[in-house]
Amino acid sequence: MSTVERVRPAAEDARTEGSASGAAPEPAPVSAGASGTEPGAAVSAGRAPGAVRSWLRLFGSEAGLTFRRPRNIAMLAVLAVIPVVIGVVMRLFAEPISAEAQAEGGGGIFTQITGNGLFLTFAALSVLVQLLLPVAVAVVAGDAVAGEAGGGTLRYLLTAPAGRTRLLAVKYGNAVVFGLAAVSLIAVSALVTGLVLFPAGPITLLSGTTIPFAEGLLRIGLVVLYVSAGMAALAAVALALSTLTEVAIGAIAATVVTVIVVQVIGVIPQLSWLQPYLLTHWWNGFDGVLRDPIATAEMGRGLLVFAAYTAISGSVAWARFTGKDITS
Repeated sequence: MSTVERVRPAAEDARTEGSASGAAPEPAPVSAGASGTEPGAAVSAGRAPGAVRSWLRLFGSEAGLTFRRPRNIAMLAVLAVIPVVIGVVMRLFAEPISAEAQAEGGGGIFTQITGNGLFLTFAALSVLVQLLLPVAVAVVAGDAVAGEAGGGTLRYLLTAPAGRTRLLAVKYGNAVVFGLAAVSLIAVSALVTGLVLFPAGPITLLSGTTIPFAEGLLRIGLVVLYVSAGMAALAAVALALSTLTEVAIGAIAATVVTVIVVQVIGVIPQLSWLQPYLLTHWWNGFDGVLRDPIATAEMGRGLLVFAAYTAISGSVAWARFTGKDITS
C-alpha cells in the first residue's frame, strides 16, 4: 500500500470539513508545533464524528498493511505451527499419564496433555510467551514509527490532519490487535491439535478440582486475554523505543534484548526482590486459571504491572513523538 493511499482517509475527511486537499510532493520537516500536529489541539463537538471516522479509517489502513506484510504472515504461521509440533511430539514420545495422577491434577501442565488435549493450549502459550511471541510483537511495534521514519514516509503521514497523538494511538492499537491475533491463533491451533491427538472432556485442574469441558474453554479465553494484555504492555515498550530512533531494526533489537536481559535478571536469586516489578515475571501468571478458585489476586497484580508499563512507556512515546521535529 502506497503512502498516498494511507494518508488519503484522513485527507478525505479533512476535505469535507473545508480543509485544503492534497499534500505537497516534498513536504518540509514537520515541527512539533506545526498546524494540525499540536498534541493538545481541541476537537469541537461538531467535528468529533468526523475525527472518529478518520481514526477508524486510518486504523483499518494500518491494520490491513500489517496483516498483509509477508514478514508478519510468516511470523504468524510459525506461531501456529509450533503448538502442532508440541502436540505431535507429546503424542509420539510422552508416556500417558496415569488415571490417579490425572485425577489429582499432578505432574504439571505438560504431563497433563496426554490425559486431556485442552492442556496443550496452556502448554503452548507457556512456551511461546517466553520469547517467540514477544519477538513477533516487538517486530510490529518496534517498526511502527522507526520504520516510517527510516523509509521516509513519516512526513507524508503527518501532512494529513490526523494529529500526532491520533497517529501514535493508531500505531499502538495496531500492535495490540496484532498481539491479540497472534495469541488467539496460538490458542486455536493448540486447541484443535489437542482435540485431534488426545482425549478431551472434563478438565482436572492442577489443584485437583474437575471442571466441565465448557468451563475449560472459558478459562482458555481468559488465558488469551491475560497473555494479550501482557503483549500489549510489551508493545508499548517497543513503541517507546521506536520513537527514539529512525532505524526499525534498532528498536526491534533493543526490545528483544531488553526482554532477554529482564528474564535473566528474574532468575538470579540475589535479585529476587526485583521480580514483582519485572514485566516478564508476570507473563506466565495465567496459570492462575488452572487453580480452583481462580487466582484472581495474583493475576490482578499481573494486570496492574501490565497497566503500569503501558502507561509509563506510552507516556514516553507520546512525549517523544509529539515533541520532536520530523525530518524524514
